[in-house]
Amino acid sequence: MTSSAVTPPLLQIDNLRTYFHTRAGLARAVDGVSLSVLPGETVGVVGESGCGKSVTALSVLRLIRPPGRIEQGSRIAFEGRDLLALGDEEIREVRGNRIAMIFQEPMTALNPVFTVGDQIAEVARVHAGASRKAAWARAVEMLTLVGIPAPEQRAGEYPHQLSGGMRQRVMIAMALVMSPALVIADEPTTALDVTIQAQILELLAGLQQRLSTAVLLITHDLGVIAEVARRVVVMYGGEVVEEAPVEELFAHAHHPYTEGLLAAMPRVGMERERLAVIPGTVPPPTAWPSGCRFRDRCSYAWDRCAREHPPLYPVGAGHVSRCHLADEPQRRARPHLPLAAEGGRA
Repeated sequence: MTSSAVTPPLLQIDNLRTYFHTRAGLARAVDGVSLSVLPGETVGVVGESGCGKSVTALSVLRLIRPPGRIEQGSRIAFEGRDLLALGDEEIREVRGNRIAMIFQEPMTALNPVFTVGDQIAEVARVHAGASRKAAWARAVEMLTLVGIPAPEQRAGEYPHQLSGGMRQRVMIAMALVMSPALVIADEPTTALDVTIQAQILELLAGLQQRLSTAVLLITHDLGVIAEVARRVVVMYGGEVVEEAPVEELFAHAHHPYTEGLLAAMPRVGMERERLAVIPGTVPPPTAWPSGCRFRDRCSYAWDRCAREHPPLYPVGAGHVSRCHLADEPQRRARPHLPLAAEGGRA
């Protein structure tokens, strides 16, 4: 869905289908996803583990490896270029230069046998052809930018010598070396404690505003989305089930899955209350159910939900929802026990 008729999207994903051909069958991990990111915009993508968020991010950078494959008919346009049509050398020029990625766990993304300064400097050497001296100076500059104290000293240290929060700051510094137009942040705060999470989110938001970089933020935490994103895309079962401006989504969530995610968020003053849960689990991508993929876990589901795969219905300004309740809103008055909680009856 294109978010603006005036400003062309920086990133436009149309009908992305990334499938894994496994012995267990065809796993349709990402199955027809469309979304866009405007220049300088922060878009959040949220959903449970297994919904296709990270595979979508890796698909943008063409980091999918066999048995995975981006299927014919998918389109990923960035700065007006079709990334899926680029050769290997051309896509390498885009990665780390125009699009950068911040990974979830720095200890697996950073090389343990090189100093953090060398790893940041390598980005400047590869993409900008900088000399060793200039690249090292750039590395120290980036460590300063992301708020690491004594940056000259820290640049000469190895990843294991830094705290988790500092390692994540190093990952952010690496991502921003070339002042990319788009940063993809895949669960950048998951492994950090709450205080450090807040610092990293504040840092990302400040750098995004300062450098006018667009951010595609992948997370399972709606609290993180509320903190930094302008628009939010909710994924379930390998597809987009709801998209809206952040304020609109929190005030008027439409899809039952989004309602469930919001109800499961802890809130101040509810320490003695039990958190709401969504019954059941995400079905495997080798066996998505017919019709609505959330129907077995939904308290509103009726026979139409099994028969018809819902389209993305418009439900407000810039707000769409993949739920037949948009077409039959009177059904909201008759919730029942979800099928999954009843033993999975058909």
